[in-house]
Amino acid sequence: MPANESAPPVKKKGRRARLIVLVLVLALFAGLGYGAYWGVDSVRASFPQTTGSLKVPGLTGTVEVKRDGHGIPQLYADNDDDLFRAQGFVHAQDRFWEMDVRRHMTSGRLSEMFGAGQVETDAFLRTLGWRQVAQAEYDTKLSAETKKYLQAYADGVNAYLKGKSGKDLSVEHAALKLNGDYQPEQWSPVDSVAWLKAMAWDLRGNMQDEIDRALMSSKLSQAQIDELYPPYPFDRNKPIVEGGKTDGGKYTPQAGGTGTGSTGTGSGSGSAVGSQASVNTGPGTPTVTGLADNATAQGATVGLRTQLTSLAETLDEIPAILGPNGSGIGSNSWVVSGRYTTTGKPLLANDPHLSPQLPSVWYQMGLHCRTASAQCQYDVAGYTFSGMPGVVIGHNADIAWGMTNLGADVTDLYLEQVKPEGYVYDGKVLPFTIREEEIKIAGSKSKKITVRTTNNGPLISDRSDELGTVGARAPVASSAPDRGDGYAVALRWTALDPGKSMDAVFRLDRAKTFDDFRKAAADFEVPSQNLIYADNKPPNGNIGYQAPGRIPVRNQGDGRMPAPGWDSKYAWKGGKDGNTGYIPQNELPWDLNPSRGYIVTANQAVAEPGTGAGKYPNLLTTDWGYGARSQRINDLIEAKIKDSGKISTDDMRTMQMDNSSEIAALLTPMLAKIEVSDPDVRSAQKLLDGWNYTQEPDSAAAAYFNAVWRNILKLSFGDKMPKELRIEGSCMNVRGTGNGPTDDLAEVVRECGTRGSDSAQPDGGDRWFEVVRRLAKDEKSAWWKSPAARNQPETTTRDELFARAMKDARWELTAKLGKDQSTWSWGRLHQLTLKNQTIGTEGPGFMQWLLNRGPWNLGGGEATVNATGWNATSGYGVTWVPSMRMVVNLNDLDKSRWINLTGASGHAYNSHYTDQTTLWAKGDLLDWPFGKEAVDKATVDTLTLKP
Repeated sequence: MPANESAPPVKKKGRRARLIVLVLVLALFAGLGYGAYWGVDSVRASFPQTTGSLKVPGLTGTVEVKRDGHGIPQLYADNDDDLFRAQGFVHAQDRFWEMDVRRHMTSGRLSEMFGAGQVETDAFLRTLGWRQVAQAEYDTKLSAETKKYLQAYADGVNAYLKGKSGKDLSVEHAALKLNGDYQPEQWSPVDSVAWLKAMAWDLRGNMQDEIDRALMSSKLSQAQIDELYPPYPFDRNKPIVEGGKTDGGKYTPQAGGTGTGSTGTGSGSGSAVGSQASVNTGPGTPTVTGLADNATAQGATVGLRTQLTSLAETLDEIPAILGPNGSGIGSNSWVVSGRYTTTGKPLLANDPHLSPQLPSVWYQMGLHCRTASAQCQYDVAGYTFSGMPGVVIGHNADIAWGMTNLGADVTDLYLEQVKPEGYVYDGKVLPFTIREEEIKIAGSKSKKITVRTTNNGPLISDRSDELGTVGARAPVASSAPDRGDGYAVALRWTALDPGKSMDAVFRLDRAKTFDDFRKAAADFEVPSQNLIYADNKPPNGNIGYQAPGRIPVRNQGDGRMPAPGWDSKYAWKGGKDGNTGYIPQNELPWDLNPSRGYIVTANQAVAEPGTGAGKYPNLLTTDWGYGARSQRINDLIEAKIKDSGKISTDDMRTMQMDNSSEIAALLTPMLAKIEVSDPDVRSAQKLLDGWNYTQEPDSAAAAYFNAVWRNILKLSFGDKMPKELRIEGSCMNVRGTGNGPTDDLAEVVRECGTRGSDSAQPDGGDRWFEVVRRLAKDEKSAWWKSPAARNQPETTTRDELFARAMKDARWELTAKLGKDQSTWSWGRLHQLTLKNQTIGTEGPGFMQWLLNRGPWNLGGGEATVNATGWNATSGYGVTWVPSMRMVVNLNDLDKSRWINLTGASGHAYNSHYTDQTTLWAKGDLLDWPFGKEAVDKATVDTLTLKP
């Protein structure tokens, strides 16, 4: 087990003070103050009972909870209600702190637990209204059967909570209890449904790109922005579906048209708002007419930039359950037909790439009916979310499925013109829909906020208090503070309309055929995911793919840039009833048993856009991943089939750990040709000689290359980004723009970046791979110009900039790893530290030492199959990981394999807190028993839950 390491505290205003008492209390619990009573007793008090028997009110029969040597439970019951009631009980045993924090976040109530430092976060989440939407889903959309399961699950959680508080629940709850009168409330079914909103938020598509492109326009031309968002390379990286189908056998536009303009090439056209000169000067976009009284083009442009700058800062503060706002959540999944496997049946692999958390966002579990019947329909195992019933990713006795983020554009930002009496729409002033919210604050008085909503969605810019003066002052009531002057930004998002995604989870869990699978996918409305499929039907099983999701059809524009909210031409088609205005399910891409014998999804384009044969006409997004991982997986599968004709379970595992770097393969030959006079830099350059571009933890070449890559990005793009995209603290001298009486064109001012480390640019993801691939052909591109600095000469060509990056990288690694290159390794730079949720991420070093674990030295990197991502603006630390890995063997389910990032337990110092992490870091997988005989053989502890 790696040693704990105290990471520097995260500096966020108003948050450290509220944690001081928690630190002291936790110190007592660790035995550092009041001895054995506070130490051993308080730490162990919350550990779950895993043997013997317990009474659980509401059960109609006994439920067996069989845990293996890693604490992973398999549940056995005689009816569905008992099964899900027991699932809620067991989740709460291991993960209630995680569940409690999560439900407070999704309902905008973190301040009730942690005090005034969370008020701004709560206010933003209240504005989105996740809890209200979840309640509406439960009341009006979900089936009676789903609601029955949700209630049974909630009853199980509450059975566990009965009579418990403080240290009986977790060491964190004990700290809160002694720091005040906090007492967890009863769990409700809507608490479970709201989790899907948080999942959808972190998988929301291109919202960050939409913001970034608009902010870039303050410093870059449209042509330059287009260069930084190049089109998807369909000639080089295969889409998921080649040719494709709808239920009619070919893709056909929906009646009345399917949208406009770009169909997903990422070509940079279609700017609606945010260009330099006016509100609508993007090429290819119709002129926006009918500006309201004081909505001048210049005023709207300045208003948008000001609002989006502040919004970006607000988004940086929102705790992301699945991942940060930066380079984008990715994932890998692929499935190989039984024709090409050693087992004769399909093999299916999945590893979603999410933010590293402690405990992992996933919880492994099996849900089994002792005897299948109409009253007991489930025999399923896989990865669950604590706080939500069912299995999200996994397999049952007949089929297996995996997920990756489709990345559909399901969010649009609208610049709204506001007036004292409402907002402007098609030349009229319409009243806001108003909702009052009260935020309760631990240790302080409550705060009231007013949420204003237009027909485009809630005004999320109301939640920023850092907006400058924009346009004429718009008088507003004092109960609705924190808005811009004259303009505001609204969010249109599919997840803010009630849906049926919770129904889809249960339908997936009991699906038996591809038709069942597709019907389940039809209900998986948000977040939009790539769903892959395999079954064990004779003779070789089937493999398939379905793109589900509620994906909007726009009247005008392509969603790449914020749109003018006062013009109805930019609204989504149809109403907000969830039944119109979206691409019909039978027109979303799908595939079954393609002739090539495998399907790969890794966030690449779903299908090639267009209207010809085999092309897809509907607009899904213009912001795909660029296919670095997906094409590497395609190549690995094809090479293995060509070499041996068959792929094994272990081959699938080996592919998951592939560390090959596409950008290294492109740039290393160029770097090797550059003449270097400095002997120290030359010796570092020689590390690249003969390197095979794999990023193993012990590789000195990988360490040096990634340092060079980081410095290439910094020199060629970093200082050319507007301050709103540069990392906080990165400062540079710039000349004034000449705008305004106090802004002298000749004046040099100090300008510092404002963006958080998770979302600053250039982040170095595979979009930047594609940018540099294209620019590298032009040795004299203006992007290669970098001013002189620190005794480094100005660069004007590609090779001059590369040479300077090599020198900067050499001295950066000397400072970080030492002058002796023989001690360099990628893993020493590229480290993972697991942080306990909430307290472990925001407390001072001592608290992080107490609750966090690590570091682990990792291989892999950004946009590799083993996607241990990092943001090039902030360093080499791991910010994205394969949050779990699984390989399902459809020929013998008991020979399937799986691993989690951490462990089953959310209790610090429990033996299952991080007992899978070292295995995960090495690429090992655990046995995954499914059948009763295999489960019994693996069982270490059995707990019987009784009525």
